[in-house]
Amino acid sequence: MMTADTTKEKIMDSLQDLPEKTTIEEAMERLYLLAKIEKGINQADAGQCIPHDKAKEKLKKWLR
Repeated sequence: MMTADTTKEKIMDSLQDLPEKTTIEEAMERLYLLAKIEKGINQADAGQCIPHDKAKEKLKKWLR
């Protein structure tokens, strides 16, 4: 699990990388993406992921 300082630093870095003329919605989308990435990393670290071959099977069904 990440510490608050690390999370805050990631948030600040992510927002500072946005262009000057950014909307609040765009900033929120960036933070939402960052949250989803963190969640995925934490799930993978906990072993809560789908094996590669099973993921490929699911993708085949979706991409038809």
